[in-house]
Amino acid sequence: MITMYSTSWCGYCIRLKSQMKRAGLDFREVNIEQDPAAAQFVGSVNNGNHVVPTVVLPDGTAMTNPSIRQLLVAVR
Repeated sequence: MITMYSTSWCGYCIRLKSQMKRAGLDFREVNIEQDPAAAQFVGSVNNGNHVVPTVVLPDGTAMTNPSIRQLLVAVR
């Protein structure tokens, strides 16, 4: 399953989440404002920066702020 790390205020997250739903992608969302371990993970894959959306694919590959096109290519 795809995991999308986000925040409640992130416009890019809202847009990507909507696009993922329209594309029929199965994913879970983790709000890094509410989960310190998730925030730490996001920082670890983004050179210490808490950049959202950060998406982790089923194979463990992390993508930072991907477009829906990049994401679809990566999962199909």
